[in-house]
Amino acid sequence: MDRTLKAFSLILSYPTRELQHAMPEIGAVLASDTRLTAAARRALRPLIEAFGGRDIYDLEEQFVLLFDRSRTLSLNLFEHVHGESRDRGGAMVSLVETYRAGGFDPVTSELPDHLPVLLEFLATCSPAEAKNTLADAAHIFEALKMRLERRESPYGAVFAALLQLAATKVDRTAVDEMLAQPDDDPTDLEALDQVWEESEVLFGPDPNAGCPQVRNMLARMDTPINPAPLPAAE
Repeated sequence: MDRTLKAFSLILSYPTRELQHAMPEIGAVLASDTRLTAAARRALRPLIEAFGGRDIYDLEEQFVLLFDRSRTLSLNLFEHVHGESRDRGGAMVSLVETYRAGGFDPVTSELPDHLPVLLEFLATCSPAEAKNTLADAAHIFEALKMRLERRESPYGAVFAALLQLAATKVDRTAVDEMLAQPDDDPTDLEALDQVWEESEVLFGPDPNAGCPQVRNMLARMDTPINPAPLPAAE
């Protein structure tokens, strides 16, 4: 298992007291990964320290304001590719089928394209498969990183690290298109409710209904997997 991807899966999950208690181990995993530059590892420290030292309710509020009340910071990756179009439903079905084919059955209420869920899956894939999939999402990571940095959020360091693991050249045109969308105001609840109610994700019965690029990406991830918690350091 790639313990670093598993660690990032946990860090990007909704904060809990259990996650707070696990933060020293998670921090140690990230600090020891030489695939990340020393600067990238240092940049992760403020988030690790905040998780370990801040009040849990403050952490929950910060997470909700960033990732739940802002579609431009959504952790559901296909939101940034397809929005709420029917193509997103087809891509989602393809992803579910890929998880099932590998024996992966995440116990969560989140959508299958939720980044923590995908990272947990990739943590059990081969390094090449995980790297290729991260590379496919590099433009999304770059846009999220830049938006989080604008808000001076320590979560930006996570996406900077994922970009290093992807080790690919980012499609600047795709990033610019994402950044051209205005940021949501997380305090304008009425406007946010209206946006979220505009449409729903439609799941078609045919997994081939998704876009070919997504199907090709998922087709590479065919290694049998067994989801497991973060292993103890040796």
